[in-house]
Amino acid sequence: MNWILGISAFYHDSAATLLRDGKVFCAFQEERFSRVKQDKRFPRHAIRACLDFAGLTLRDIETICYYEDPPSKYNRIVSTYFRHFPKGTMLFAKEFPRYRAHKQLLAAMSRQLETEFGDGAAPVRASEHHLSHAASAYYPSPFSSAAVLCVDGVGEWATVSAWHGKGNRLVPLWTIDFPHSLGLLYSAFTYFCGFKVDSGEYKLMGLAPYGEPVYADRIEREIIDLRDDGSFRLNPRYFDYETGARMTSPAFDRLFGGPRREPEGPITQREMDLAASIQLVTEKVMSALVARIRRDTGERNLCLAGGVALNCVANGKLLKEAHFDHLFVQPASGDAGGSMGAAFVGHFAAHPEAEKFSADDRSQDDLQGSYLGNEYSDAEICRHLDALGARYEVLNEVELVARTGRAIADDKVIGWFQGRMEFGPRALGARSILGNPCSHYMQRTMNLKIKYRESFRPFAPAILAEHAGDWFDLDTVSPYMLIVAGLRNDRRKALDARDAARVGLDKVNAVRADIPAVIHVDYSARIQTVDGHHNNRFRRLLEDFHARTGCPIVINTSFNVRGEPIVESPRDAFTCFMRTGMDCLVIGSAFLEKKAQAAWNEKIDWRVQFELD
Repeated sequence: MNWILGISAFYHDSAATLLRDGKVFCAFQEERFSRVKQDKRFPRHAIRACLDFAGLTLRDIETICYYEDPPSKYNRIVSTYFRHFPKGTMLFAKEFPRYRAHKQLLAAMSRQLETEFGDGAAPVRASEHHLSHAASAYYPSPFSSAAVLCVDGVGEWATVSAWHGKGNRLVPLWTIDFPHSLGLLYSAFTYFCGFKVDSGEYKLMGLAPYGEPVYADRIEREIIDLRDDGSFRLNPRYFDYETGARMTSPAFDRLFGGPRREPEGPITQREMDLAASIQLVTEKVMSALVARIRRDTGERNLCLAGGVALNCVANGKLLKEAHFDHLFVQPASGDAGGSMGAAFVGHFAAHPEAEKFSADDRSQDDLQGSYLGNEYSDAEICRHLDALGARYEVLNEVELVARTGRAIADDKVIGWFQGRMEFGPRALGARSILGNPCSHYMQRTMNLKIKYRESFRPFAPAILAEHAGDWFDLDTVSPYMLIVAGLRNDRRKALDARDAARVGLDKVNAVRADIPAVIHVDYSARIQTVDGHHNNRFRRLLEDFHARTGCPIVINTSFNVRGEPIVESPRDAFTCFMRTGMDCLVIGSAFLEKKAQAAWNEKIDWRVQFELD
């Protein structure tokens, strides 16, 4: 039996992944333990969680692999600063101690592992950023061969990379290199629209349907030069991300009629139209890249990774264009998933004759539904709840599911904590907040009173897999909530005169379907299909709700408030439950009602604890 540990850290979304004999055994994100969203620090808690989950010490690990090549990244940083003489050299002199330490990162990590986990650890070896992304998508996919496309901000040099997966090998094909980056282009618009870079990109995607792509031609004319072969170049005069503290330059301000929106300021029609425009351009670039890799490989299977692969609207468009028959998107496509890719790189370097996972059923992969984290027994849960003074009932399986289904049908909001924690940014029914999609007011209630976030943001439907095609224009599985599809025409409601007259963010209040809480203003939804392969209790809950209401769908959003990482422990779950307007908490076999709990008092205002994303 061999164990391989993969680590990602020091940019954002630090994480650790453990493989056993080449199969994913567990994976953890540091933020879930530190309670710092997208924590970039050395993932000591995540590594400890991996070792504890497997019952190992670091001596038992055959290979430890880091997801990047620090010297190569250092060289890119140095050359970038000196290319922008004299401004760049002055800034580099100021930051030099930090970058010099980065060059020696692997040795420093080896020392830190020995300090924190004991002597005898294998030395840390390096992967490459985009190789880690590619490995994270291809090796756990069901395919024995596939085209692999990685698109993100930047790794060492690459911002886009194309690969051909053949058996247990990943063959590099071509790259697009820094500073020309689709991920950084999207992040520049995220920044300009007043959202947080590396965090708020999904808000920009959610804002896009409120606007019109009136700036798309301007973006293509002035900012990005897209070639017929899918390659592109960015115009550097509009950016400041190479050496500055801003993503955009004054020229960007002038191009779009004024300075960036201040964070938390009013969202105007300009921001809505900018979001629609960059979303359209992103989809066009992704389509060109995918067409190119299809021509280059002749494959009918495609794997996607990198932060841009989390753009589920673009993923849905790619599916409809049918460049490929089958699509697999790594559910932790950002840097957290890089730890998984690094582990696979380490595994196949140590065992070059090992076989890659594959499956005849193209809907099945090696990620166990992305339920790769900790789970808590009922006994552990009760100990936590007792220590917190919680009042609860322990129910059997039938009672628990029935009572929860009835509560959702009665428009109650449910905190749902079951089984192993998800790995990646999506809650998939293990650490989720659930609600009734048929309620006309549930989206606003959950956004403003539960999640404490912007009212325009849509919620996702979790739907029984066999019913997905009855409701949505979707003819594939979407277990990881990474594909957006439209509501079927026969499920749509014609807008009355009042709703048709709504403009801007007020469009969110129009009723477009019998499931208004999960349908966006363009009749789309980010869909999670739920089958019987994983998380059976969540599946049974959906079946109960379907039997009660005739609707095979529930709202599924992550169990946290804005700025907070998804809850990891029973203590995290109870605390979030008590801080918000949730009505019930279902945690293991324990059922809690808010009205039965004692008054909740905290010495500090928890709203200042989490940095807004």
